[in-house]
Amino acid sequence: MFTLSSTDLDALLVLFFFPFVRILAWLGFDPLLGNRAVPMRMRVAMAFVLTVAIAPILPAAPQVALASGEGLLLLLQQIVIGAVLGFSLRIVFAIIEVAGAFMGMQMGLSFATFFDPINGAQTPVVAQFLVLTTTLILFAFNGHHLVIAAIAQSFVEVPIGAALAVPGFAVVVHWGGAMFATGLHIALPVTAALLATNLTIGMMSRAAPQLNIFAVGFPLTLGAGFVVLYFTLAYLPAQLDRIWLQALEAGVAAMRGVSGQ
Repeated sequence: MFTLSSTDLDALLVLFFFPFVRILAWLGFDPLLGNRAVPMRMRVAMAFVLTVAIAPILPAAPQVALASGEGLLLLLQQIVIGAVLGFSLRIVFAIIEVAGAFMGMQMGLSFATFFDPINGAQTPVVAQFLVLTTTLILFAFNGHHLVIAAIAQSFVEVPIGAALAVPGFAVVVHWGGAMFATGLHIALPVTAALLATNLTIGMMSRAAPQLNIFAVGFPLTLGAGFVVLYFTLAYLPAQLDRIWLQALEAGVAAMRGVSGQ
């Protein structure tokens, strides 16, 4: 007769429960597969499917009782490690939002906002357009596959049972600090073109004071911004590829630091 003791039950739960918690924490922050537009049931189901697929190839987990202090510590560790990877990827979309907001401000579209149900706040139109474009580009070059491979590799490089440490959080802070610089770098072509346009409008107003600067300047600024943005989109995939790989590297490095490795 087949019997299952409490020790065997704890071992079976540890085999699937801790990886499931780490993957679910990652999906809570991941901007692609864990987007707020995805229902919670779908995210839980996706975490369960990934856990079933990954668990058989994972290193042996420490045999601890889930209802114990050590089990609670391991649970918190998995939440932190998964959240660190997801947050490092979400910074990429924050970079795009910063670039879009800066472009919209320079084009005179800072007032053109609408409610974004995903972020739960008012979002500039240009920023939302770039976010949607970024999402499509990342799915096009299998960015979600890279993330799934990274979360699977995290169980090998950062196994279950390591102690928490502070250096990993410093990696995330450093990567977040690059958000504004990278966003401005993406918005630089549009910004430079609009600067030249504003200088031209300024010289026109000096040469012809009777010219209605508001009736002429806004259409020129808006048109120049859209034209340069159109040509800039051709170079966006290469930049996103580089930034996404940097985010994955930062996430893996942060997970190693958080686990004390």
